[in-house]
Amino acid sequence: MNPFGTPVVLTRGTAEGPLVVLLHGRGSRESEIIGLADALPAGLSYAAVRAPIAEHTGFAWFANRGIGRPVPESLRAAMDWFRGWLDEAAPPGRPVLLVGFSGGAAFAGGLVLDDPARFAGAAILYGTLPFDAGVPTAAARLAGVPVFLAQGEHDQVIPRDLLDRTWHYLTGESGAPTVARRDPVGHSFAPRALAALGSWLAERAGFLAEQREPTPGPARWEALPDGLPGRTGPRPQVSTTIPQQQLTDRAPRELQEKLFTRLSALPGVHSRQSAISVPGARGLMLEAPRVGPAHAFLVPHAGEFAHLHPATDGSLHVALPVHLAADAIRQGWAVAHPLAGIRLTPGMVLLFGPRDEAELDVVSAIVATSHAWAAGRVTPAA
Repeated sequence: MNPFGTPVVLTRGTAEGPLVVLLHGRGSRESEIIGLADALPAGLSYAAVRAPIAEHTGFAWFANRGIGRPVPESLRAAMDWFRGWLDEAAPPGRPVLLVGFSGGAAFAGGLVLDDPARFAGAAILYGTLPFDAGVPTAAARLAGVPVFLAQGEHDQVIPRDLLDRTWHYLTGESGAPTVARRDPVGHSFAPRALAALGSWLAERAGFLAEQREPTPGPARWEALPDGLPGRTGPRPQVSTTIPQQQLTDRAPRELQEKLFTRLSALPGVHSRQSAISVPGARGLMLEAPRVGPAHAFLVPHAGEFAHLHPATDGSLHVALPVHLAADAIRQGWAVAHPLAGIRLTPGMVLLFGPRDEAELDVVSAIVATSHAWAAGRVTPAA
């Protein structure tokens, strides 16, 4: 017998389109967090679910300044209970976006880490992911799943080490395209963060509405018959703001020029100022006619499938199929772009600049695979 009973749910908005599920924190109720819908985009469907009455489920993970740890078995039972309701309310195929505040953020994080393919995105608000609670937190676990992350600089409720761990995982190795912000508030909504959340939800919903059945991308890496090797050393630091930039461990300038020479010599490619990046970024454009799908390009109308940032940065942005973007992140070569799947192709990544000749070969092969996709040359999966 399920210990949590029948879910108590309040709804607002239309009954069509993506479902936005609002998850409250400790000491709150569904009748309070449903009010958040009034500040979020009209035209979406909202549901607020009452937290299950049980300790350490994720909904009620923290109590004031005391640190609780979710019990894996209890979290598992609560997630199964929630999924039983969700799969009836929004059958698979209907996009679901989770918005969790405080303890509800831990629960939302547990749900999306447990089954990333089930969710179209998640907002982790003034809370932390449920680390060490039995849900996977491997590299690239959330590739292709957009995340909105908001934290308070003066939060005295959620331990700072867990806030930092959540920040670094989501903006780095998780693979999630993450819009992340910290505002000068405590454990409460910053007005600008709430406005940014609304814009993020609206843009994600708009992207989903326009998305068609994806055209299969390359199944494997161009010129890497043994697969993508792991990059040595720690991941470089990358900005979490736009423009996204590589901040440390940059490529030597002579290798940047060697890389540009190789890439600009790919068949049908010409270069000019990027149509989307900072001044001085060299765009790699495919000449018309272009056979590849729109998602194979950073800027479809310009034919731009990649660009190389100025020498003070040395990284690249490149369009990849999501499964190869995940591999590049998993192997330490890349990080997701914050707006991938929001305004830009879902597999857009920042590719770290090469530090030596061996890395030059690998980075060239990664971009060559993007070029093959844009040119319509794909190797189907076996």
